[in-house]
Amino acid sequence: MRDTARVVAYARRLDGGHREDLLGALRGLGAEVTDTATAATPTYTVLTLGVELTARASEVRAGLARWTAASGVGAALVPAPTYAPGPKLLIMDVDSTLIRQEVIELLAAHAGREAEVAAVTEAAMRGELDFAQSLHHRVRALQGLPATVIGEVVERIELSDGAEDLVAAYLGAGHRVGVVSGGFSQVLAPLAERLRLSFAKANDLEILDGALTGRVAGAVVDRREKERTLRAEAERAGVQPAAVIAVGDGANDLDMLGAAGLGVAFNAKPAVRAAADVALDLPDLDVVRHFAGL
Repeated sequence: MRDTARVVAYARRLDGGHREDLLGALRGLGAEVTDTATAATPTYTVLTLGVELTARASEVRAGLARWTAASGVGAALVPAPTYAPGPKLLIMDVDSTLIRQEVIELLAAHAGREAEVAAVTEAAMRGELDFAQSLHHRVRALQGLPATVIGEVVERIELSDGAEDLVAAYLGAGHRVGVVSGGFSQVLAPLAERLRLSFAKANDLEILDGALTGRVAGAVVDRREKERTLRAEAERAGVQPAAVIAVGDGANDLDMLGAAGLGVAFNAKPAVRAAADVALDLPDLDVVRHFAGL
């Protein structure tokens, strides 16, 4: 029996030439196209193709990666449980994914140590440093800052393009959306309330006498905790892991992306792009809802 799946192609603009080229590439990969649909917004176009596979999914995915490299158009092979009817779950990273910035760098700017902290953040996201150790190192740079800087940072947060539309599409269809972050709960909480997220988990900055101590209270939310959160929230919602989409950009997200039915690397580091099911380089998170058929 053939496996059914969808191929979702996405770009700022798609034309008939892209469609025919993709159809030819899929035929060459042993995929029979059963139906097609298109959707467009002011910022992107999506082409969704229902397919039946005779080749292994890994071979089709590798072939789509070659087609993307040649065409410049993104393409994802989406397994059936991800878009099939039934309850779904979307779980996302926060810094440089749901939002444009790295919160710890915004905080560090108040201490005049933004460049130092940014360099450590970049190395950690590439997977060159242990995340927990790097977080403790960066948080020490915040020691002595008045807690009032947290509110100032919250005011500077900018959502990634398409983030609100993506969250609204999931919630509007009755599904759950949450975030798990290596950042900080004090900054995340008002954002989670604004977006009406189903859950939000992050680290707690320790605050004593109205100032940051330079320490994190409790265990660090690392890559293993992100995966545990995905599995726990999926079980709580009655959602099979195969129906979960996870989105992230750094090495701290790898376990979470691997545990999801579809792991999406959003404008991600090379190691994350290579490991994820989908590399979404189009800077619009709203594309993700098309992977779920929303």
